[in-house]
Amino acid sequence: MIVRRNLKLSSILFYTWRQLLYYLLLSSSIYILHYKFQVLFFDIPSYTITALGTALAIFLGFKNNNAYDRWWEARKIWGLMVNYSRAWTRQVKTFIISKAQDDLKEVNDFQQQMAYRHIAFVKALRVFLRQKHDYNHTGQKELVKDNNTFLDVKPFLSRNEYQEFISKDNPPNFLIHQQGEALRTAYQKGWLSDYRFVKMEETLVDFNDIQGKCERIKNTPLPRQYSFFSRVFVMIHCTLLPMVFISELGWKTIPIAVTVSFVFLALDLIGDRTEDPFENRLEDTPLTSLGITIETNVREQLKEDPDKFPQKYVVENGVVL
Repeated sequence: MIVRRNLKLSSILFYTWRQLLYYLLLSSSIYILHYKFQVLFFDIPSYTITALGTALAIFLGFKNNNAYDRWWEARKIWGLMVNYSRAWTRQVKTFIISKAQDDLKEVNDFQQQMAYRHIAFVKALRVFLRQKHDYNHTGQKELVKDNNTFLDVKPFLSRNEYQEFISKDNPPNFLIHQQGEALRTAYQKGWLSDYRFVKMEETLVDFNDIQGKCERIKNTPLPRQYSFFSRVFVMIHCTLLPMVFISELGWKTIPIAVTVSFVFLALDLIGDRTEDPFENRLEDTPLTSLGITIETNVREQLKEDPDKFPQKYVVENGVVL
């Protein structure tokens, strides 16, 4: 997520230089053809571009509003993840108890295992959402897996559990299931009452809901026709601009047409890069920093040594990942 107020010109040009070069060459070519070679068929009435520009502005506004809604929903979902993680750790520490002194160490170890498994779940969900999709030889879309990306989950799981974890089609969901199994074990040992068992199971359901909402955003893009036709309409509009301006503005057509074209191009790109908030890009929801916040909170609730806390996230170049 970009947090700096001003964007670097180099970053803007990185995404727009090809289109801007096209508009610059187009405007220059039309100027040369019109004034040097007396080609007059570029004399297009101004009301045509006015009508097209108005329709395009409405279309881009609709697209960008829906793209922002998707981004903001993703941020709210992970805000709930932070809140429920704190609640879950509190429940683990206060609900899972034993009156027998002999069980005290076992209960403490069990509480830590439950809390650590939740940290693993948060990290696994971040990686799972940021995994890329590709097309196989048949043209069908499939998930590109790389087990190495789950290495930061490994310290929070036992060796056997980690090996089973990376073999699953949906690793985060596997960890939620493991938490449910652990709750049943605690209930059978008498560490959980009926009421407390139900309340903690409800919190696990909340985590399932969070994951499901994230997967819905990840796997259901904004309808592709909006992205396709917005690019087509922007191209048509910006191609016609210098043809409309050339008779009245002369050489000024070149800078003015390029500037106006950049405005519509920027609006189109903002929508394209905002609609998918889990692709690990500069504009995306900051899952890494939120995960660090959750891990820090959980370890603090476990009353661990602050030296074990993860390093605080440092904002670099105005970007939070």
